[in-house]
Amino acid sequence: MVVKTFRGLLADGGQDRIRLSTIKGKVGYKIVKFQIFPNQPGQQTVESTVTVWKTDQSPVSAASITVNFTDSDLLAAAFYSKTATAADAVSNVVVFDQEIFNQDIFIAHVDTNGTQPGNYYLELEVIPLDDAGAEYTTLKDMRQS
Repeated sequence: MVVKTFRGLLADGGQDRIRLSTIKGKVGYKIVKFQIFPNQPGQQTVESTVTVWKTDQSPVSAASITVNFTDSDLLAAAFYSKTATAADAVSNVVVFDQEIFNQDIFIAHVDTNGTQPGNYYLELEVIPLDDAGAEYTTLKDMRQS
């Protein structure tokens, strides 16, 4: 199994584009691991929501990032919450790991309690696609966007 990894630091209201699309679309991907981590552990109160999407989520804000598991553009969601003075961290991650895509994806971050940045780590399994699989996946991704 070939795995590609990506990591980054997103500002509050920030978004990263992970460039995956190819000319023929014969390479598919699925998420095998998604993790988030605060920028200043133990120093700040934080309530981060980080989401992975098939489509651009600009502009990113607390009002624009809602987690709805019936949204076919949503690939993964993670939530991390902690106060600065207590050891009460809560973390939840949900990955739709059977979802195969072959276009660019977007990772968005919102801190609903403040303006703290957040880290993410993403592992994608590389899946070779035949002509029919590439066409199906590309059309499915285009239809959803």
